[in-house]
Amino acid sequence: MDDPELEEIRRKIAELKIEHRDLDDVIARLTERQPFDQIQLQRLKKRKLLLKDQISQLESQMLPDIIA
Repeated sequence: MDDPELEEIRRKIAELKIEHRDLDDVIARLTERQPFDQIQLQRLKKRKLLLKDQISQLESQMLPDIIA
């Protein structure tokens, strides 16, 4: 994988991590209010898990293939 591809992956990972962190804040604020919308909370948490999976997948692309 060449440098431009790696840089693009790093940029995307950084964007996803920011969105993931922002979702943490939104979820925290949502749960502070009573009553809160349980469906909205579930959707936010599902989105957060999706972001985590995308980050993991991109990070694994950055690792060199090891021939066993």
